[in-house]
Amino acid sequence: MRKLVAVEFLSVDGVMQGLGSPDEDRSGGFVHGGWGARYAPAIHAALGAQGLEATTAYLFGRRTYEKMAAYWPFVGRDNPIAAHMNQTPKYVASTRLRDPAWRHTEVIAGEVGEKVRRLKSEGQGEMVILGSGMLTRQLLAEDLIDSLRLFVHPLLLGAGKQLFGPLPAPRQLRLTGCQASELGSLILSYDVEPNH
Repeated sequence: MRKLVAVEFLSVDGVMQGLGSPDEDRSGGFVHGGWGARYAPAIHAALGAQGLEATTAYLFGRRTYEKMAAYWPFVGRDNPIAAHMNQTPKYVASTRLRDPAWRHTEVIAGEVGEKVRRLKSEGQGEMVILGSGMLTRQLLAEDLIDSLRLFVHPLLLGAGKQLFGPLPAPRQLRLTGCQASELGSLILSYDVEPNH
């Protein structure tokens, strides 16, 4: 059975918006875009290629997918992350996207939870959600996420989209890993306990 893992980059106050570049996501008047870029080299140094070998599929919401699809296919194969992302199956939850150009992509329209359950039952390794806050919240509420990998950067932004929102019931997490980068980012791994 494949595990569903949500990988998220956050400020200490839980903001996940506009991490990579100044114009990544200005919705709601967000003006702090690109806040996470300075922490990336230390994260890569701390992790190396760890995690790629276990990832057998990626899952995205439409907006995150469109940002990824505009970048990763054009990065050289000598970059191990680009090589892995470009050749690994990708699924995107969307009712708007019709004909994805990024190779090895399948669109999930309609009952996302039902399709994700099937993908988990049919596969091995890990299916990784990158970003995609709305999708992550939905699948967490549906008890489909098995693990969280949170990269918490030492910064308070004071405004922006939050990763977590209301849940039908509290969720217990079990810490399975904790590591710090040389710039003070925490890499936290949690298993999500089943909701009984």
